[in-house]
Amino acid sequence: MNDTLTLDVIGRRVEVNGEHATVRFSGVVPPVAGLWLGVEWDNPARGKHDGSHEGIVYFKCRHPTGGSFVRPNKVNFGVDFLTAVNNRYVLEDGPEEDGKEQPVTIGNKPVETIGFDSVIKQQSQLSKLQEVSLRNCVVSCAGDKGTIAKACPNIRRVDLSRNLLSSWDEVLNIADQLKHLEVLNLSENKLHFPSVSPSLAGTFPALKVLVLNRTGITWAEVLRCAPGWPVLEELYLKSNDISISERPADVLQTVKLLDLSSNPLIDENQLFLIAYLPRLEQLILSDVGISSIHFPDAGTGCKTAMFPSLQYLVVNDNQISQWSFINELDKLQSLRALSCVRNPLTEGGSGPQTTRQFIIAKIGQLKTLNKCEILPEERRGAELDYRKAFGNEWKKAGGHQDPDKNRPNEEFLAAHPRYQSLCLKYGAPEDGELKTRQPFLLKNQLLTLKIKYPNQVDQKVTEKQLLGSMTIQKVKGLLSRLLKVPVSELVLSYESPKMPGREIELENDQQSLQFYSVENGDYLLVRW
Repeated sequence: MNDTLTLDVIGRRVEVNGEHATVRFSGVVPPVAGLWLGVEWDNPARGKHDGSHEGIVYFKCRHPTGGSFVRPNKVNFGVDFLTAVNNRYVLEDGPEEDGKEQPVTIGNKPVETIGFDSVIKQQSQLSKLQEVSLRNCVVSCAGDKGTIAKACPNIRRVDLSRNLLSSWDEVLNIADQLKHLEVLNLSENKLHFPSVSPSLAGTFPALKVLVLNRTGITWAEVLRCAPGWPVLEELYLKSNDISISERPADVLQTVKLLDLSSNPLIDENQLFLIAYLPRLEQLILSDVGISSIHFPDAGTGCKTAMFPSLQYLVVNDNQISQWSFINELDKLQSLRALSCVRNPLTEGGSGPQTTRQFIIAKIGQLKTLNKCEILPEERRGAELDYRKAFGNEWKKAGGHQDPDKNRPNEEFLAAHPRYQSLCLKYGAPEDGELKTRQPFLLKNQLLTLKIKYPNQVDQKVTEKQLLGSMTIQKVKGLLSRLLKVPVSELVLSYESPKMPGREIELENDQQSLQFYSVENGDYLLVRW
């Protein structure tokens, strides 16, 4: 850069010794002669002042030490898109020598060419590019009009994260030349978005995935630009201090995944503004500070009309501390997967396994919890344990084994919305199940089981006491010694008098009898 810089550099994104900044001032700063650029650093620790010098304010910064004055020749204003592509994917030929082979590298693959043919080969290879990663390649603009479309028209996926793009208009100048673009990552570019909706000429006709993490975009700007994303399926808006200010009207209707993580201004009332996006299947709300949610259109045991297609919800790293939050999630008609870790509720004193069981019991349609599949046996065990754990509370609230007398109060039903349905599924808890256990006494951990051998007609039914904490592997070892049969040949299952006609396979050798909810009086079936 020479000393003839004018005001057109204001707002430009620049790199200085590897650090990114925005130009806020261009001019003279007396008493030192010559041209200076005033920059506001992305990392305020890199700066020295707030944009003032000797009592004169030259520009303003958001942080008191976010600014510096630098000479233009120290500043990198970046390169155009195609230059970055060539720098990243093509190694230019050296001087031609008597028609000798000239090596050209496309990505990591060497291509041998002869003389001028190498140029044609380079152009041919660029035209075949479908995926381009230009992260941290100081891209600042589109370059000459039409050059991108001519050189690499088939690009479908572009990573432009952490570059020097300063405006949405410049993004449009690039995208307009990439008609097949499906995935675009613009994260960590401090972009200036238009104050009015861009013309529909600047659309992304094929774009399905758009990543705008840490770009400074607001919700109003999202809605303003969204008409240009007619087939968008995934939208990532992490770490933008977004506050959802209005309901999307005729935009974002095709979005299936929305990531709003690390936007601490979002609360449950704002979520209702996006609750009717018809195709939204995945919603990521990690680290937004949410602590409660309530669907006012659905009573206890009913399903909400909100988030009709939502299948996967992520609420990690929040302030969820009440079970009422989990109860409300059972109202989501399509919810199948939940991730809920590092919350006060899940980090509490009841232990991770108990917490997992309670969440499974409270959300009846859940198939996956914290990325772990919920197998039928685990759901059955969780629901039976939940039914027992709150059985005494149920009785005190008016619950009864006799259906005609079973009238638990509203307070209990609000705290345990699925309890009545679990009683219908497994039967009401019996008094013997609800006796206070003494887990530290060995006799209270022993299960009396009847052992049957369905394939061995000469073997009589026997009765044996086993520890509930005993793993299936150890039970097989005990039976192997008793029956003189190799452990590898034994197959175990059990039947419960409470569920006649149903046989539960004990398929995981590392799990305990308690895990499978084996109880006193159950039949252990042994085959080989």
